[in-house]
Amino acid sequence: MSELKTVSDNPLLSLEYEPVLAGIGDDFYDVVTAADFPEHLLRFRNDQILVKMGLDPTAVSDQAIVQAWGQFQGREPLLALRYHGYQFGEYNPFLGDGRGFLYGQIWGIDGQLYDLGTKGSGTTPYSRGGDGRLTLKGGVREVLATEALHHLGVHTSRTLSLVETGESLWRGDEPSPTRSSVMVRFSRSHIRFGTFERLDYLDRSDLIQTLLDHVIEVYYPAARLWVDPAERYRYFYDELVDRVARLAAQWMSVGFCHGVLNTDNMSITGESFDYGPYAFMDRYDPNFTAAYFDYGRLYCYKNQPSICGWNLKRLQKPLQRVIPQAALEASLEGYSDRYSQYYRQRMLAKLGFDALPEDLAEALIAETLTLLGEVNWGYHDFFLDLTTQFSTQWHHQSDLIMAERLQGTAQGNAWQQLYYQALQTLSAAELAQVAQRLRTTNPQTILLRPAIEAIWEPITTENNWQPFEALLEKLQSPFPSVPEPNLG
Repeated sequence: MSELKTVSDNPLLSLEYEPVLAGIGDDFYDVVTAADFPEHLLRFRNDQILVKMGLDPTAVSDQAIVQAWGQFQGREPLLALRYHGYQFGEYNPFLGDGRGFLYGQIWGIDGQLYDLGTKGSGTTPYSRGGDGRLTLKGGVREVLATEALHHLGVHTSRTLSLVETGESLWRGDEPSPTRSSVMVRFSRSHIRFGTFERLDYLDRSDLIQTLLDHVIEVYYPAARLWVDPAERYRYFYDELVDRVARLAAQWMSVGFCHGVLNTDNMSITGESFDYGPYAFMDRYDPNFTAAYFDYGRLYCYKNQPSICGWNLKRLQKPLQRVIPQAALEASLEGYSDRYSQYYRQRMLAKLGFDALPEDLAEALIAETLTLLGEVNWGYHDFFLDLTTQFSTQWHHQSDLIMAERLQGTAQGNAWQQLYYQALQTLSAAELAQVAQRLRTTNPQTILLRPAIEAIWEPITTENNWQPFEALLEKLQSPFPSVPEPNLG
């Protein structure tokens, strides 16, 4: 790895970082210093994001990434953001960035502002006795989660880089000592629901309005079209409700369980981020729970849409200092219907359809989930089998539909009849599109827990990163390798 002669040689440090959040005042953050790590080994770099930042990846060396996002040379100020939050239903006023900071903000080539935020970069005033570090396994898991979700069409933060830092960490949920790392996250914003909740706790209506105006100006440009401030604020919350409903539907359709949907883990832009004990479920189980410490299953798979609604309701408390409560309530009343619409849309696509009569669509989706709850068939395996076995002959003969697995079972026959009924609504041209829709919606590779453990074992025992890189490549191209369907 060739050394850069000076910091000024580093293209990452000569970028035009914008102090947009810092520009609204120092009531929202503390200036901090990054930890000094003994080693800096680059384990992951996201060249797709470098392009989005306006950079040529071939002009950005590994050493440049390590210098900027492992050693944190040449960047100041570094900002630990202040926030509170509801954690498992209980309000916690002792939060804030405890092991990370806002490294910088940059305008992407798409004209949108992005945050570069760290994780594992050292202690801050909010570390609460912790070491401010991130385990290497935690970093690897977040890289995999963000890449998997992004390529499955989920609105998510991305991981920009992961650097191993050479320290030994002690954790209760990993065999210890374990290796350390520092990660840089690329996201729309690190402003959380809990950022507003903290200001309400401090009785700072003035700062709530300042922050809200900032959020609308940067992240909700359509709201700026309203001259009347009241309409502008109403539009913002209505759009946030819509974004969160869409995000919940995305999680549910791909079988993903975030694990810790506290309000400090909810982005004000409606983006999925902050991945800890997440998991993709294997078999369909509404009670599937990702976090081992979620003893009451509060954040289990089936609860995710309602928890997101609950979090939106909690956000109304600070927002009602600026926005009339009636307007907030009116927007939130539509949350369930919006979620149902987005979920129905995504599940129909997984079944091969663009649109069906609403009653038939609801019945088919419900029957699909009932079937998956009663038979020994993985959630993702079912949709992949549907993709590879689909035949236009199913349009003429219902008992051919997934015949090997479903023939002779009452539940299977019921599902076959509904799927056959759905196919009857299609024209010949629409029927030909089903196979393509299936192939671009149902992935061959899903990030299940055994897959993560399988790539972590060689990293631990042999420092062998090839299985990690191979899995990552599959997650980044989940659809094209699906075999051509049988068009009969």
